[in-house]
Amino acid sequence: MKKVLMAFVLLLAGCVSVPENITPVDNFNIERYLGKWYEIARLDHSFEKGLTSVIAEYSLRPDGGLRVINTGYSQKENKWKKIEGKGYFVDRQDVGFLKVSFFGPFYGSYIVFSLDRDYSYALVCGPDKSYLWLLARNSRIDDDLKKRLIDQANARGFDTEKLISVRHDD
Repeated sequence: MKKVLMAFVLLLAGCVSVPENITPVDNFNIERYLGKWYEIARLDHSFEKGLTSVIAEYSLRPDGGLRVINTGYSQKENKWKKIEGKGYFVDRQDVGFLKVSFFGPFYGSYIVFSLDRDYSYALVCGPDKSYLWLLARNSRIDDDLKKRLIDQANARGFDTEKLISVRHDD
C-alpha cells in the first residue's frame, strides 16, 4: 500500500487544476455528498490497479474539511486495502471543486462535474483527463444510465474506451 500511496503522491503533487472543457458543478452541497459512494467505473491507475468492490466514504473533519476513506479489495493479495485522506474546497463551498491529499502536503484536484440532483450518481475527475470516476450510491446502476454517463464523459474528452467497470460482490 505504501508503494501505491507514493505513486499516487508523485502523480498528484501540485496538481490542483481543472481540465479543459470541465466545469465543476454549482450549488454543490457537501452535506448531501457525505456518506458512501460506490465506484461503478474508472480510468485505471497504479493506486487502484486490480481493486474490486471499491468504495469512497466522505465525512466532515473537525477543521471543516473532508475525511476521505477509500477501500477496495485486492484479489491478487487476497486482502482489503484502505487509505485515508483529507479534502478541502479550492474556492467556494458551493462549487464541486476540492483538493484532496492522501499524503502530507501534496494535493490533487477532485472535481465533481456531473451530479444527479438527488445526489445518487456523480462523474468526478482529477487534474487532467486521465482521471475519471463514475460514482453511485448503490453498487449497481441501470445500464442505460451508465451508458448516458459514459457518453457524457466521452463528449467532454475522456478516453472512455479505457474505462474499467468495477465489480462489487454484495
